[in-house]
Amino acid sequence: MADSSVLATATGTASLVDSSIFDSKVTETSKENLCTESTSYVDEEMPQVQTRVVLVQEAGSREELLKAAKEIKAPCVKMDSMEEFGGLDSPEFENVFVVMDFQDPIFDDLYKADCRIIGPPVLLNCARMGEPVPFSCRPLYCASMVGLVLCFTGFRRKEELVKLVTLVHHMGGVIRKDFNSRVTHLVANCTQGEKFRVAVSLGTPIMKPEWIYKAWEKRNEQDFCAAVDDFRNEFKIPPFQDCILSFLGFSDDERTNMEEMTEMQGGSYLAVGDERCTHLVVEENTVKDLPFEPSKKLYVVKQEWFWGSIQMDARAGESMYLYEKANTPELKKSVSLLSLSTPNSNRKRRRLKETLAQLSRETDLSPFPPRKRPSAEHSLSIGSLLDISNTPESSINYGETPKSCTKSSRNSTPVPPKQSARWQVAKELYQTESNYVNILATIIQLFQVPLEEEGQRGGPILAPEEIKTIFGSIPDIFDVHMKIKDDLEDLIVNWDENKSIGDIFLKYSKDLVKTYPPFVNFFEMSKETIIKCEKQKPRFHAFLKINQAKPECGRQSLVELLIRPVQRLPSVALLLNDLKKHTADENPDKSTLEKAIGSLKEVMTHINEDKRKTEAQKQIFDVVYEVDGCPANLLSSHRSLVQRVETVSLGEQPCDRGEQVTLFLFNDCLEIARKRHKVIGTFRSPHGHTRPPASLKHIHLMPLSQIKKVLDIRETEDCRNAFALLVRPPTEQANVLLSFQMTSDELPKENWLKMLCRHVANTICKADAENLIYTADPESFEVNTKDMDSTLSRASRAIKKTSKKVTRAFSFSKTPKRALRLALMSSHSSSEARSPPSSDKHAVSRLSSTSSLAGISSPSLVSLPSFFERRSHTLSRSTTHLI
Repeated sequence: MADSSVLATATGTASLVDSSIFDSKVTETSKENLCTESTSYVDEEMPQVQTRVVLVQEAGSREELLKAAKEIKAPCVKMDSMEEFGGLDSPEFENVFVVMDFQDPIFDDLYKADCRIIGPPVLLNCARMGEPVPFSCRPLYCASMVGLVLCFTGFRRKEELVKLVTLVHHMGGVIRKDFNSRVTHLVANCTQGEKFRVAVSLGTPIMKPEWIYKAWEKRNEQDFCAAVDDFRNEFKIPPFQDCILSFLGFSDDERTNMEEMTEMQGGSYLAVGDERCTHLVVEENTVKDLPFEPSKKLYVVKQEWFWGSIQMDARAGESMYLYEKANTPELKKSVSLLSLSTPNSNRKRRRLKETLAQLSRETDLSPFPPRKRPSAEHSLSIGSLLDISNTPESSINYGETPKSCTKSSRNSTPVPPKQSARWQVAKELYQTESNYVNILATIIQLFQVPLEEEGQRGGPILAPEEIKTIFGSIPDIFDVHMKIKDDLEDLIVNWDENKSIGDIFLKYSKDLVKTYPPFVNFFEMSKETIIKCEKQKPRFHAFLKINQAKPECGRQSLVELLIRPVQRLPSVALLLNDLKKHTADENPDKSTLEKAIGSLKEVMTHINEDKRKTEAQKQIFDVVYEVDGCPANLLSSHRSLVQRVETVSLGEQPCDRGEQVTLFLFNDCLEIARKRHKVIGTFRSPHGHTRPPASLKHIHLMPLSQIKKVLDIRETEDCRNAFALLVRPPTEQANVLLSFQMTSDELPKENWLKMLCRHVANTICKADAENLIYTADPESFEVNTKDMDSTLSRASRAIKKTSKKVTRAFSFSKTPKRALRLALMSSHSSSEARSPPSSDKHAVSRLSSTSSLAGISSPSLVSLPSFFERRSHTLSRSTTHLI
């Protein structure tokens, strides 16, 4: 398919001229005219020409356009037809015609008359920015493509190309015939051709023609730009457009995954051997020979082509990834030449044997174990990773060592005449340290650095905060262990039995304390981020597939490599213990090794404690995010979450009866929150992360010192799993009773009440926590759980909610809840003296009835004082013998 590189003007003439050539001719003509005028009229003054805005037809009735013309201080006239065109010609003004529709016949007439034509968005934007009307040699409707340089390829129909070029010019874009480095976007109608391949190599976005059409539909939107990533990415040509793939040599799970990725990236797939396939993707490690002779039109490529195309978000060139059979004639010839018998063949075999023996000794302590199951990365746990009995290096004796990350030793390791056991352990310590440093270098060079590079093809693969979460303090850990490795190397090269190995680890113990906790504590988060991004971001999944298949990774996943820092310190502690066993008592390094082992244990203890603190702080943050309106002072370094309990309110406080209430018990306070009736939207952080909406609404954050008694309500037929708290808030004159029913059976009520009393006693500095619990009958405190889930109870709660909403709707003063509560408390004493006891029931009945709303000015003001009065009388009678 040949590239259609001819471009168009609005009249659609037979020969289409490149706009760059047209621009140069206009520039040359203007320069010639300028020179002529300057020589002919050097002694005369140039007349001043002012820009005049002409609102054509419908544009003249738009008030915003008239206002915009005044704001840019330009004269403005109206024109309804071309008959008025001649009367507008004046040497004092240069007319700029504002046309609402570029498809209108009057637009064609003005264009043929070589007039300056703009659209309403251009005039409105100039008024908003305080700038004059821009000069353009072509009609300019809007500026949504200003600054973009486009090139076209793959278009056979000239009419379609003419239309696209015209729309680009109307939106301020520039067209180039030949593709060069100045082109910002390639508009392609196919995925072949030289321009397409060059655009892929340069990382230039390759767009569908629909991008231009959709941008033209948004031409009247202010501040719209066609190059914005969110809009542009919708119309980028996917990597596998026009491709039909088939897969050979993969497992069922891998093939299914790759088929799903193919459809996601705009392609399709068929069975192996189908003549309609354009590409055959081969697993080169398992396929030794193809089951059929491929046709000349079929690309037989390695799987790296598949994942590489997804990673750079464009179809990669097939020539770099062609699959070659293992039994090609060239390979057979090279093998036969190596197997020829020569006079020196025995010597070569002996040399080869020695080389293999040396390689086996060097890789004897390789850091890479055999390939694990695909599910291994999901089963990793940090629960017992800091147990010094769990050491990977002690059981690893095979695998491959990364080569690209290996730092060459300054000297070869000398072999003493008699290898002592202490030297053997010291050598093993150095080799494992060297392997560990290589693994850290592989993580940084193969994964972190490419992800952090600027100017990635297709844009960044991961956000900066995601990269920080995944890798954390790996570079700092690498720097510390590079120093340890260098010191160990100097010690091994200049070996002496009396040289101290323990001093090396004592020297860097403070650095280990600084670098390890930030990584170990957030390792689970790092692993979760990798798994989440791999599922949600195909380019990151492809990036991992490509790099994890490289020999430097030893066939291990990124998660499996990142767990090595978690396991390293316990391994070092075991080796130092072994070294101490083989060190003589008179050796001064004996005591130093004991100190080094102690310092490593202190580091691991610090890590564990820091991890526990981090998890506790994370739990508090989870509560803050889950509870809407949660006070900021809940966040404290000394505070920790003890227990969460799901309950239902049995009284009118802290919320309506039947409301679902969640109690968060902290070591010094109790957070009370209710379930939100309506969840609105989601939370989005500045970094782009989304959080689920808050499911709870904050009611009260109560210090545990305010809890005077914990009431264990006896179990009856009408009262199940209930308890109450007798609270004395500092703003209240009397005690307040908060009653709840536990809805979960996971935590027994008895255990929950003991736990609560223990922390209340710790807060008020009392040793007798049992005395805080009081067993009471439900009738004494009017507590019952009967019919909590009945239809009548749910209907009653719905009526109460409706009553509150209507009350708020009819309230003109919108009195704040806090001010209303204070007013009610101040009027409590006076209402108690005036109201007879018989009026209580009448007031409560008015509270639960919405039919009396029309006759009462404010039901809440009438009913709530009586309710507080009744509750106060009840509590005063029931708690006299408690306090």
